[in-house]
Amino acid sequence: MMFDAVCYNAGLSRNTAATDVLRTKQGFELTVGTNHFGHFYLNHLMMPLIKKDGGRMVVTASGVHDPDSPGGAQGIPATLGDLAGLEQAVARGDGKFDMVDGGEFNADKAYKDSKLCNVLFTRELQRRLKESGSNVKVNCFNPGLIVGTGLFRDQNQVFTKVFDVAATSLFKVGETTHWGGGALEYMALSSEVANERGGLFYTAPPGSSKYGDDAFGREFKATQASKEARASDVDGKAKRFWELSEKLVGV
Repeated sequence: MMFDAVCYNAGLSRNTAATDVLRTKQGFELTVGTNHFGHFYLNHLMMPLIKKDGGRMVVTASGVHDPDSPGGAQGIPATLGDLAGLEQAVARGDGKFDMVDGGEFNADKAYKDSKLCNVLFTRELQRRLKESGSNVKVNCFNPGLIVGTGLFRDQNQVFTKVFDVAATSLFKVGETTHWGGGALEYMALSSEVANERGGLFYTAPPGSSKYGDDAFGREFKATQASKEARASDVDGKAKRFWELSEKLVGV
């Protein structure tokens, strides 16, 4: 069986007040282990099964990967630094790291970092596909602030319910789950996305779900990823990040 499209949509977000480092079976910090390394290994398994002509891969990222975005500017901003945490984990051979940049664990930053990992993964995978002559395209996207899903299950539930009503219904900066699903569908099936070059980041202004499906291809479109993500193409960080990921998952 060959697949027309594969969507890497799994996501985990710890309580922002958490101070304990939870780990995967492999020793990875749980947030980055789930949101990046799980997808990375699954992609390794799926690559031979994706249609070579017109196949596509979709990665669910987030606007918080970018410190210049409204969500990314809150708290400690995302940065992978010099990948010291991963470098040290590889050097020791135990796979254990608290943060990708080697810093002290911060649950909120770990989630933002994991979304930056998603963007670097997308860009480096597209570069490798193009270099190999493949017609498969990979893109990532920001579904927006969607509180009404299981992503926030580790947060205070009373606060989450109040925040959902405020963000989605009162201030109109949140998105509905239906619209978020529509964004994923657009990325996987739209001919407009298929005609782009790949390696792109799609997003829309906050509250765009009020436009319904008309937003796709209009408000919701390809735009610039963060400065760090764009720089990673030329400073070698994306390539090294991929190499370290390969070593850590054992492929």
